[in-house]
Amino acid sequence: MTVKLNQTGLRHARSLVRDGKVVRDERDDWSEDAPSADDENAFVDEHGWGEYSKWHLGVDDDMDRETKGHYKFPFGDFSKVHRCAVISLESRAGQFDHDDIRDEAKKLLELIDEG
Repeated sequence: MTVKLNQTGLRHARSLVRDGKVVRDERDDWSEDAPSADDENAFVDEHGWGEYSKWHLGVDDDMDRETKGHYKFPFGDFSKVHRCAVISLESRAGQFDHDDIRDEAKKLLELIDEG
């Protein structure tokens, strides 16, 4: 698996945070706040894979770009960045040695907490 930082997703996340489109929730809320598989499918059907990609900090180049498996480390619900998602993905990225994703998630969390 070749997972790397998704620069498009990172730029989108930063822009959303700067625009105040953030849910400042608690660490463990992501399991309840994350979009369901049906929500993800509906979003892809309506907006396409390009827009779907903007909601993830990682991509797996071993997977087809037009599959959900290509996109890793989601950070929001297709309208706002969720603080709990960023905390969760920072932890998971660190566990799997995706240091660039972990480091950018940490910076994103700092940006959220400054606001």
